Amino acid sequence: MPAKTAKKRTYNSSRRALQAAQTREEVLRAASQLFSDTGWAGTTLAAIAEEAGVSVETIYNGFGSKKALLREAMGVAVVGDAEPIPFAERPEFAALGEGTLAERTARGIATVTMIHERSAGIWQAIVEAASSDPEVDEWRREMEASRRIDVHRSLELIVGHEVDDATVTLLWVLYSPETYRKLVVDGGLSRAEFEALLIDASRRLTNT
Repeated sequence: MPAKTAKKRTYNSSRRALQAAQTREEVLRAASQLFSDTGWAGTTLAAIAEEAGVSVETIYNGFGSKKALLREAMGVAVVGDAEPIPFAERPEFAALGEGTLAERTARGIATVTMIHERSAGIWQAIVEAASSDPEVDEWRREMEASRRIDVHRSLELIVGHEVDDATVTLLWVLYSPETYRKLVVDGGLSRAEFEALLIDASRRLTNT
């Protein structure tokens, strides 16, 4: 009898954990979409809750605040899932060092593009929130510093040699969500055109 009870509890616990993970994913998906579409001020927790099919209380219990949800939504958008694994520790990063130089460069630019497709709208919401919230502005700066480190590591993996700080800085700006929005969202470039432009600029700046 005790064995049966233990088995039932294990099953119930696993089911609850799965449901909690699914709920979290649905909230993050809804938040990402709404932050991208309506910005920081235009997005409410009530709207996110309605889109995700949960209560506002559920969001508070899971994330603590609208700001915390925004930050986590950005993190998920960058890497593509909710797993707590940094980009530099993922297979996608390691793949930047595989193949010919042309293949590595194209793969790196495709990765940049995919990240911005998922996250550029959320980043705009972060910039909006940061303009009036010192805490958000502080972690916006932290995210940018982290992105610069990732750019530096990725570049050296792709080109196979050290890249000087000036070049890293230029490419950090070129690969930014602001550049993506100017060229694709505002400028109307297609994905292929955007990637071709970045590949050409990257080769010129790294002398490859």
